[in-house]
Amino acid sequence: QYQLVESGGGFVQPGGSLTLSCSISGSSLDYSAIGWFRQAPGKEREGLVCISRRGGYIKYGDSAKGRFTISRDKLKKEATLQMILLETEDTAVYYCALRNQLKDVCEIRRGAYEYWGRGTQVTVSS
Repeated sequence: QYQLVESGGGFVQPGGSLTLSCSISGSSLDYSAIGWFRQAPGKEREGLVCISRRGGYIKYGDSAKGRFTISRDKLKKEATLQMILLETEDTAVYYCALRNQLKDVCEIRRGAYEYWGRGTQVTVSS
């Protein structure tokens, strides 16, 4: 069992940067992949990026390529999402998620993840 708590959301102007954190408690993270997702009002939850259990495999969705960076710290039991060049279209609730994963791979498909945080709001506005 895992509990995930996102933090770091807030207001930012277009072109700005923000770093989100996902604090994870519960079982060992040795066999877990972590993903970041977002959901804008009236839209489906979108997969942004994921990182494999050893960090050797990272997969980016189209919205995240070139602007978002994922990382994980096993000792701190934390994952982060660094976002730059934010646009108004990035306004959404951002979620981190975790799934048990034996292989050092990951995917950004929503249905693949078993554990979810409650999300943190990111608003990009001038």
